[in-house]
Amino acid sequence: MSNKFNQHQVKAKKHLGQHFLCDESIAEKIADTLSLKNYKTVLEIGPGMGVLTKYLLKKEVTTHVIEIDSESVEYLKANYLGLASRIIEKDFLKYDLNLVFKEEPFAIIGNFPYNISTQIVFKVLEMRNQIPEFSGMFQKEVAQRICSKEGSKVYGILSVLTQAFYHADYLFTVPPSVFNPPPKVESGVLRLTRKEDYSLPCQDILFFKVVKTAFQQRRKTLRNSLKTFNLSESLREDAIFDKRPEQLSVQEFIGLTQLIETDKES
Repeated sequence: MSNKFNQHQVKAKKHLGQHFLCDESIAEKIADTLSLKNYKTVLEIGPGMGVLTKYLLKKEVTTHVIEIDSESVEYLKANYLGLASRIIEKDFLKYDLNLVFKEEPFAIIGNFPYNISTQIVFKVLEMRNQIPEFSGMFQKEVAQRICSKEGSKVYGILSVLTQAFYHADYLFTVPPSVFNPPPKVESGVLRLTRKEDYSLPCQDILFFKVVKTAFQQRRKTLRNSLKTFNLSESLREDAIFDKRPEQLSVQEFIGLTQLIETDKES
């Protein structure tokens, strides 16, 4: 790896909060987390110098990349000539992906910058109709939180909302030593596979609101944390309101939302 390559990585990291993966075997392993089922197109977020991209380009899918750093874009154009027309030089969180993908399904993959990884997941949830699969590398504790089950101390908003629509699998841990510059924490790779039936038997907007409101006061019982919903006295006596939010499974949160929905209609 050249000094110029290293210097650019460090500069980009400082600007974007990103740690660049330098281990080829791990890059290939991440690329292999994709099943390539139910889609023909993949979008890589934040490819940097293309360590993961090169393995995606070997697969029988069309790979697009989205990269905000202009120097990384120039490097990709110079070194991956066939990719040039599929490089989106935009901010993933602000860009309307339908301008490129229309209504076509596509998977998302990447070594995600730690500082925006949660926001990336929320945007994927917003676009769940088009994204059957999502995999990549996060800060380990964030990956564990997304995949955690009820009863866990890290189980929360991200866990419930993600698992309502996707099967979440924590795949493997990545040490700091394989990055430039090395982060101070371990990383974790996960895969989200959209459920066959990912429609909810309740209002999506209300479900999101119930989950977020409940976990804003996670140490309180639901009877107290959901006071703002102005529920009827009869519903508030239901045993589910004796529980704290981390005790409810995803299905129980869906059931709770249905109860609230019915209560509001009565």
